[in-house]
Amino acid sequence: MLLENIASNALHNSSVRIDPPKCDEDTRVEVIGEIVDWIQDRDAPKRLLCLTGAAGAGKSALQQTIADRCSDSNSLGSAFFFSAGDPTRNTLSYIVPTIACQLGLRHSALRDTIAKVIEEDPLIFKKNIKLQMDALLVSPFKRLCASGEMDRNTFPHAILIDGIDECSGEENQAELLSTIKHCLLDNDLPFRIFIASRPEWAIRSALDSEPEGYLYQFAYHIKLSDKYDATGDIRRYLQRRLRDLGSRSRDRRAHSHLWPTKEDIEKLVEAASGQFIYAATVVKYVSERRSSPVDRLRTIINWTPEGGQQTRPFELLDTLYRNVLSTAKELYEAVDTHRGRDFVLLIRAHQMNSTGRVGIMSNIRHFDEIIGLEEGGNEVLFSDLHSLVFFRQSLTSTFGEVWQQVHFYHQSFSEFLNSKIRAQYFFISERRVREYVVKSCLQRLPHHEDFLDSRESLAAFHSDQVTDST
Repeated sequence: MLLENIASNALHNSSVRIDPPKCDEDTRVEVIGEIVDWIQDRDAPKRLLCLTGAAGAGKSALQQTIADRCSDSNSLGSAFFFSAGDPTRNTLSYIVPTIACQLGLRHSALRDTIAKVIEEDPLIFKKNIKLQMDALLVSPFKRLCASGEMDRNTFPHAILIDGIDECSGEENQAELLSTIKHCLLDNDLPFRIFIASRPEWAIRSALDSEPEGYLYQFAYHIKLSDKYDATGDIRRYLQRRLRDLGSRSRDRRAHSHLWPTKEDIEKLVEAASGQFIYAATVVKYVSERRSSPVDRLRTIINWTPEGGQQTRPFELLDTLYRNVLSTAKELYEAVDTHRGRDFVLLIRAHQMNSTGRVGIMSNIRHFDEIIGLEEGGNEVLFSDLHSLVFFRQSLTSTFGEVWQQVHFYHQSFSEFLNSKIRAQYFFISERRVREYVVKSCLQRLPHHEDFLDSRESLAAFHSDQVTDST
């Protein structure tokens, strides 16, 4: 009965997860060492490690690498890899049974105890996950440790959960985090729980220091995108992988020690913006066996949005961006007070404002008012895009005020929004954004004295738009 309710696809060594991403040799050495040391230190006070980072920062590769190492050292109790596209891995229905099954296989007495719980309550799989975790994990483990049948100091103690943001529904993500806190952390259990997620609402609210989230004092938090500069690792990864592809290629040009050139590598490193997914996308595209790696790499280096529909080297990356935008759009526009708003149009307006392309360079707080958002509207607008964007503050010398703007973790995400070919149905033209901003400004001019001082520049800007339209 337990086996009928597990997600075998979620295992770290599942045959379905063909060639899962993992860290290359000599990459992510520092953060891997930090995580491994934390797992091995059974006496460290914080038993939960939360790894957060931008989309494509390499969180799953780190989880897979840690899972393999823990498996080799016999310290892996269980692992669960969420995936939005797999119906057995994008839900809470299977996670507790899957963890229970893996832990039960580690100890015969624990296996028998879990089996007895299920035999006595066959409906356990239909109950909420807190009750499931209490019945299938917490109670059996505490009972066996108390009776002396199990040595808690030698039991494989690492529990890994990857991609909590891939679990469908913010409320489900929050429920899982709350269950981990109340069942695994509030009880005296030996487990070290390592979870990874994009910094979306559920994980952010649980870890926030202000106001203090319910996991803040319990969690050892690693912000991957902020703490570890992956530039050097990405450079080594690209050099190693591309040279390896060249050595196995039929194209003699790829055998040269001058390929790929240092200039090409640096262009790719700069475009990656510290995010491994860009580098992985490049390698995947160049590795097409029926083509020359030299020609495929040149396609990426020279690619422009005007290059046509036939060549799309960043399709894997663009799919990620479209999925993140789609989820955020659905959540934002479902709120009653946001009905009638175009989520992507507002995002695009903020993106253009951050680079001065709207025509009215404005602090993000003032820009909210210009485009018709309520005070603090940008925080709500971007609340489900923290895996792609962040806010940066600076003090302006002219007015002595704090200037806040939107910035992107990925240079390629901004390029994605600018390209009709890449963004597809999410594309919003610059002209449409400017027209929307002008219209919003003109609607608010009679009601805001602060805007009247800039009426001449607005009028001139609107005149330019009319000229462009003509």
